[in-house]
Amino acid sequence: MRAVRFVALGDSLTEGVGDPVGEDWRGWAALLAPSLAENPDAARFTNLAVSGAQTRDVLTRQTPAALELRPDLVSVVIGVNDTLRGTFDIRAVAAHLDGVYAAVTRQGATLLTACLPDPGAMLGLPGALARPLARRQRAVNTVVHALSERYGAVHLHAADGAWISDRALWSADRLHPGERGHRQLAVRFHALLAEAGHATGQPPSPEPEFPAPTRAASLLWLATAGTAWLVRRSQDLLPHLLRLAADEVHHRARGTSAHLDLHATAAVSAALAALAEGTAVDAEAQRRGPLVGVGSPKL
Repeated sequence: MRAVRFVALGDSLTEGVGDPVGEDWRGWAALLAPSLAENPDAARFTNLAVSGAQTRDVLTRQTPAALELRPDLVSVVIGVNDTLRGTFDIRAVAAHLDGVYAAVTRQGATLLTACLPDPGAMLGLPGALARPLARRQRAVNTVVHALSERYGAVHLHAADGAWISDRALWSADRLHPGERGHRQLAVRFHALLAEAGHATGQPPSPEPEFPAPTRAASLLWLATAGTAWLVRRSQDLLPHLLRLAADEVHHRARGTSAHLDLHATAAVSAALAALAEGTAVDAEAQRRGPLVGVGSPKL
């Protein structure tokens, strides 16, 4: 039986943060892998996801490594870290994702994608801080939706639904799933892949293998690793986020908050239009073939 080669790309969500097994993380992708083939031993899984990765990291570092493995299935779940940076640029995010999706599908692999909930809501931030992050995540999700359709990806709508509000599915940091949440993602991805004919094994179990962390353990994590994570992110994001929040408050006071949404929508449309123009130019260049420079000798 031919092996099914599955490579996972992304950030801490795909790395498995929130689902510890021994000294390592496991996560939804590792839970999904054995279910891709009738014989679990026929699945070959490589996880290239790295905590903190952004879309440009997936494009420049993870994708080349993935293509060397000649995978049958590549998951690309990324974007939240881009929204948590002061350098956020939806046009750059769209270009990065387009490059990744194109490279994966051009090699013949099946592409697996997902849209994600906004981090501001998951962290329970105040409205003025949460709304700018929500607007950014909606922009990323819109791009992911559009490009997933363009490249024929198997796409999971994970940005909303009852599973997001179920605290039993989430870890202590309120940003990553716990074991139950990772299993829920694996189950939902498997259902979509099975429907599309890309998964022939039994679905992953939704039931946890390990007991949930105690409250004391969760508080300890928040006081150590969780605090360190917050400090690292705050150095870059917080000053920018405070400016966004001030702008949010200003517009709400003037009754012009809709302008912010319209601006974000226009930015997404421009980003996707730029990609479409680039595709059209490439197609025209291929149709015309190589150009002969002025003054070049005729062959």
